[in-house]
Amino acid sequence: MYYEAKGNKWFHYFAVFCRIVLALAFIISAIVKLRGERFAAGLPVNNPMGHYLEALYYTEYYYTFIGVGQLFIALLLLIPRTAPLGALMYFPVILNICILTYAVRFEGTRATTFMLLASLYLLCWYYDRLKYILPFKQVNEDDKPAGKKPLSNKFPFLFFGSVIAMIAAVIVINIYLYDIRPGNSAEECTNGCPGNSNPKACEAFCDCIYNQGKPLRECLAEYNKATAKGTNQ
Repeated sequence: MYYEAKGNKWFHYFAVFCRIVLALAFIISAIVKLRGERFAAGLPVNNPMGHYLEALYYTEYYYTFIGVGQLFIALLLLIPRTAPLGALMYFPVILNICILTYAVRFEGTRATTFMLLASLYLLCWYYDRLKYILPFKQVNEDDKPAGKKPLSNKFPFLFFGSVIAMIAAVIVINIYLYDIRPGNSAEECTNGCPGNSNPKACEAFCDCIYNQGKPLRECLAEYNKATAKGTNQ
């Protein structure tokens, strides 16, 4: 099944698409860092992600080093011969970023999840070239097609249908994953309060984040306490 997929042009196109999109994302991020600018400059400092990005900005040459690393990985991805190495280096970086966005309830969780899944696809795509570094016993490759054959034009409806379903699942899950998020601004946070089960607790949470500047953990604890109290009443 693996070599059948490798022999299908649509899987090739999707791999190229993933390489280009992931590389562009890192290039844009890298340019911001190399120019010494704040990443997501419009994000308030009191936002949980803003706390992190502001501290990262003031790490001086470490901030620049991250930009250089991202640019290097992006270039590896764009060059077909070095793309497997780029995919291997990309995965732990985007995994770290994805976990970070979920930890601080950032609005960009969907985008980072899509990037993580695309990175995982590339690792699977280049498995035949990366498997030699894995600590597993290599099996006999008798099933591998001999010689080069023309790429199949058969469209993999099941695979791309699964991709669409996964995208929809990520969007829906992210909508209902948290009962409250800080949003990307105080206004965005408070605008979501009318639809909250406890609007007053929600407004207090937004005030705790953006006006009092408290950590997300403390504001969530106060919100949960106020919500539980309101439910008991």
